[in-house]
Amino acid sequence: MSRLKDKVAIVTGGASNPGLGHSTIHKFAEEGAKIVVTDIDVEGGEKTVSEVKEKGGEAIFIKQDVVSTEDWKNVVDASISEFSKIDILVNNAGIALIGPFEEFSEDQWDQQINVNLKSVFLGCKAVIPEMKKNNSGSIINLSSIAGLVGLQGCAAYNASKGGVRLLTKSIAIEYGPNKIRCNSIHPGFMATNMNDPKKIEERGRDFEAIIETIPLKSMGTAEDIANCALYLASDESSYVTGSEYVVDGGWTTR
Repeated sequence: MSRLKDKVAIVTGGASNPGLGHSTIHKFAEEGAKIVVTDIDVEGGEKTVSEVKEKGGEAIFIKQDVVSTEDWKNVVDASISEFSKIDILVNNAGIALIGPFEEFSEDQWDQQINVNLKSVFLGCKAVIPEMKKNNSGSIINLSSIAGLVGLQGCAAYNASKGGVRLLTKSIAIEYGPNKIRCNSIHPGFMATNMNDPKKIEERGRDFEAIIETIPLKSMGTAEDIANCALYLASDESSYVTGSEYVVDGGWTTR
């Protein structure tokens, strides 16, 4: 498999399994990419790298707080030192802080916006100079269906993911002349740690009721997102930029 042969990809938030970043890392490696795995979770991140290497892939792990400018510099420097270039960035790291708007604290708001939106700004800002050197690159930003429609109890999450959606389009316009493409993926309800049935119930929501709202009557998998990211990372999408890819089982069609 060689859809990403000789390409170098940075994927943030790659420690969690099952997780969108973890699955994307494995998919990219299977297609020939060299991977820079980043996460604040050292043990989980190193395990992901070990899994890739066991399958014959190439990968390194770098501990990263995605809201740190210095950490982003370290990630870019290490990527260039190890692999000489950066072809792909997947801004995957994110959190979901859910709760009634009036009970939401300023600190919670700042944390949500920082991790989900500021990190994307910092990541794009860090890799674009390297991509410009090669007059090519693909940036893939993980947004959400919450970046398209409002969800109850998700004001800060909505704001952060909506911001990712439009930041993506702005970057696509500005750096199109440099042949740097920037697209967003909008997952729906995916079967990952974030949407564990117990966690959903703890938020006061009915898991089965959510499933009933999805036309395909099931949650998606992390691999569904990885497959979409693979297309956007590959040369198959060479004329695709500024677009939003909704992977939600039809949820937003209602």
